Amino acid sequence: MSVERVLVTEKAVELIERLRAVHGPLMFHQSGGCCDGSQPMCFPDGEFRLGGSDVRLGEVAGCGFYMSADQFEYWKHTQLILDVTPGRGSSFSLEIPLGLRFLTRSRIFTPEELSNLLPV
Repeated sequence: MSVERVLVTEKAVELIERLRAVHGPLMFHQSGGCCDGSQPMCFPDGEFRLGGSDVRLGEVAGCGFYMSADQFEYWKHTQLILDVTPGRGSSFSLEIPLGLRFLTRSRIFTPEELSNLLPV
């Protein structure tokens, strides 16, 4: 059985469905820092231009979840959990006007889980 690299909480699924009703298909990109901090950002699918160095980690609630390959090297041993919290983030992510923001929690994979991961 393969292990998912990205999971999503029920609260995050509810927010994704709310945003999808307004904006249509969505995508996520895990920011690596700089001006957007290190939060996951939600965009209408295709609005964020993926580069040749971005990798797809999986899907959450029907939305692709991506990050840069360089950043993935640091995170490849962890499972990411997409969650939501009250507060205003500092990005162009779709949830910001709602007074909410997505956040990424993480946990380290067990050795058994690492052996069952699908390649990115």
